[in-house]
Amino acid sequence: MNAVAEKAAPFTAELPSFTSTWNRMNGIAVTTDQVTGRARVTIDPNEWFFRYENPQWVLCDWEQIKADLLVQVEKSDIAIEQVALDYVAANRRETTDPVEVLNHAWEVYDYLFRDDLLDDPELASVPEGATTMLRECSVLMALNRVDEDGHISIASPAWMLCKAMEVVYDLDEKTATAMDEFYHSGWFNEYRRRESLLAHAALGGRLVHGCQSAANMSGGVVVPYGADMAKFRRELSTMRLPWIEATLQK
Repeated sequence: MNAVAEKAAPFTAELPSFTSTWNRMNGIAVTTDQVTGRARVTIDPNEWFFRYENPQWVLCDWEQIKADLLVQVEKSDIAIEQVALDYVAANRRETTDPVEVLNHAWEVYDYLFRDDLLDDPELASVPEGATTMLRECSVLMALNRVDEDGHISIASPAWMLCKAMEVVYDLDEKTATAMDEFYHSGWFNEYRRRESLLAHAALGGRLVHGCQSAANMSGGVVVPYGADMAKFRRELSTMRLPWIEATLQK
């Protein structure tokens, strides 16, 4: 199932926290410092990824995003999507370091899935631990990649995040389905959709959900602006079921 272009060396990111039961999946190991509580997340690309072709990513500096972009508002003559696109075009840089991507992604998703948002009465039905699950899965999802021509060049079990949640967090299928619905609709209301568009500029693109008319465990990925969505959808529809099956077997 795994298609790694050539033998790739394992890499380790140190993050503020990470659930140790990610160790249930092949290709990822999590250890926690008993004094500081910080986690070391080690990934073996040869075991973790379904595809790992041309590993390079686009980033924009998170501190600058916070200072310059998160404060932006939509105007009558420019949509918020255009604001984000223009910012990425002007500030993008490329990296081949997956650890840098993971550290960047932690900042993005620690912001988007912050616990204080759960004070919103409309989120009262959110499953317990939802922010932790979404934060951790999304951090790992940030390594997935879609090329500008729509080809999926990097994919891991974190793509099918709610199926990964069944394995890592012991969710039953009903709760995983509820998390899928929540991820695709309930969390990203219009105000938080704006936050998502702007924050994802730090990862060089915009979040695209794999599901369409209904949640179907297709996860999501940050894609570059201008990517061929038709080709992306065709590839994902072909690989969706094999990747879900592989995720549950890891």
